[in-house]
Amino acid sequence: MKKDDIDRLFASLAEAIPDPETELEYSNVFTLLVSVVLSAQATDRSVNEATPALFALADTPAAMVALGEDGVREKIKTIGLFNSKARNVIRLSEMLIDEHGSEVPRSREALQRLPGVGRKTASVVMNEAFGEPTIAVDTHVFRVSNRTGLAPGKTPEEVERELERIVPGRWRKGAHHWLILHGRYTCLARRPKCWACVVADICPHTPKTPDPETEAAGRAGKKGGRRPPPPRA
Repeated sequence: MKKDDIDRLFASLAEAIPDPETELEYSNVFTLLVSVVLSAQATDRSVNEATPALFALADTPAAMVALGEDGVREKIKTIGLFNSKARNVIRLSEMLIDEHGSEVPRSREALQRLPGVGRKTASVVMNEAFGEPTIAVDTHVFRVSNRTGLAPGKTPEEVERELERIVPGRWRKGAHHWLILHGRYTCLARRPKCWACVVADICPHTPKTPDPETEAAGRAGKKGGRRPPPPRA
């Protein structure tokens, strides 16, 4: 994608979504970290349905450790991979207490040492909690980046490197939020809503998906315009 088109893409997304942010629900940096860990290979919706009951009992590392692995497991059993996630939540809570004074660290290196925290999770926490212009590549960002030609790549790592290279500085803070939300609600995997896309004119994806209402109206018009068959003799 050309430099001018890259800038126009983000300007259009920013106009449509002026204040992009994560859709995970949290009350402090610790609950944000836990929510992002729980969201791996799960939807934000499923995490948001489970965490209110969990965080009502444990919204600090000490309270989480006191709740215990069984207690965490019981509260998140509707989320995929809940057994390993419960174990990671307890272990990372213990590390936060032992090594970071119960505070979530700001550095990528320290974050990625925590159980269950990979590069993507660290990037989300650094961006959302600490305002760092990091770019986290999930399935939505990966799809939109490839489909639009914004940052093609065969792996999330390749796409991340390309986004970090080409995204203008003024768009870096919100870049992955805009791409996630665009992929989640407009640039869908199976049937993208091209008719509602604010960047359809610069997106090379073809064929463009037509508006289903326009299609339905067209079919109805054709059907209504047919002449009735002649009467039988």
